[in-house]
Amino acid sequence: MPLTEQNLLEAFSSVKDIHTNKDLVALRAIQNLRIDGGQVSLTVQMPYPAQSLHEGIATQLRAIALRLGAEQVEIDFTLRVQAHAVQRGVALLAQVRNIVAVASGKGGVGKSTTTANLALALAQEGASVGVLDADIYGPSQPMMLGIDGQRPHSDDGKTMQPLESHGVQAMSIGFLVKADDAMIWRGPMAVSALEQMLRQTQWRDLDYLLIDMPPGTGDIQLTLSQRVPLTGAVIVSTPQDIALLDARKGIRMFEKVNVPILGLVENMAVHVCSQCGHAEHIFGVDGGKKLAAELGMECLGSLPLDIRIREQADGGQPTVVAQPDSAVAQSYRQIARQIAARIALQSKDYSSKFPTITISKNS
Repeated sequence: MPLTEQNLLEAFSSVKDIHTNKDLVALRAIQNLRIDGGQVSLTVQMPYPAQSLHEGIATQLRAIALRLGAEQVEIDFTLRVQAHAVQRGVALLAQVRNIVAVASGKGGVGKSTTTANLALALAQEGASVGVLDADIYGPSQPMMLGIDGQRPHSDDGKTMQPLESHGVQAMSIGFLVKADDAMIWRGPMAVSALEQMLRQTQWRDLDYLLIDMPPGTGDIQLTLSQRVPLTGAVIVSTPQDIALLDARKGIRMFEKVNVPILGLVENMAVHVCSQCGHAEHIFGVDGGKKLAAELGMECLGSLPLDIRIREQADGGQPTVVAQPDSAVAQSYRQIARQIAARIALQSKDYSSKFPTITISKNS
């Protein structure tokens, strides 16, 4: 078989992306394919961040090109995260392509820890990422990201610059009030404050903004899900029946406001004793997986009940940063890639493509 562009593309179509289950040619990921004698060069343009997969993809493509007669193969990778559709009638944010709500039906299931680690995982995979701590009454992200006690500054007196930690931009009410101050606000005040933090923060060219939602499905959560331009939502729950009851309510809330559910994360799925290695399912077995299957959604992955996850988050060095090569960090990165890949398959936002029509009255 001669070394031609057509033959290479046909052969490259055998290489599938593990998270979208599409081949690289169908994804239009193969760009700038050049053949110069025995030298082949190309760019793989990924639609979602996946730096940890690049080496494996390059190995497969290189082997195919060499088998077809190439003598030297040069492969570069680029990332192009596009903006995707949100709820109709909700104003988009400048400099933010996709917003993902990380939610739970009840507190205490590890939603904030999961949010922090997923944001850091997306950043490690090559994306530009931000976190908005939407829990007005109990903000956790300042401590988890290791930037508590700091305050954002304003260049114009109207907007705020996000703080940054471990390569992730962040904004929280915790940056604006004293740590021991109680936020005794009614729902409308809390929603107004959150909208201001969302829209008056000068986010810097984000591929993804993860919103650490307050627990529950009350007025604040419903209003946020209606007013914030959400690309999708991720539900976090333990396998415990009582937690899953509330997780189901959270799922229904997002469905009612037409926000796609990107999947469910089963947290605290199993505890492995650090002394003897005994594995115990303290909160039940596969409850999250069963709920996801029942509702026809993806179970994105299961995470353990591990003291190190708690200690590292409390210390401002979440697991993905503290132990990037650990099995737990790899699980967070796999879940983060799946979320980003599912977003990449959704409908694009084409609002910026259409011209503005102005009707003027001739004199």
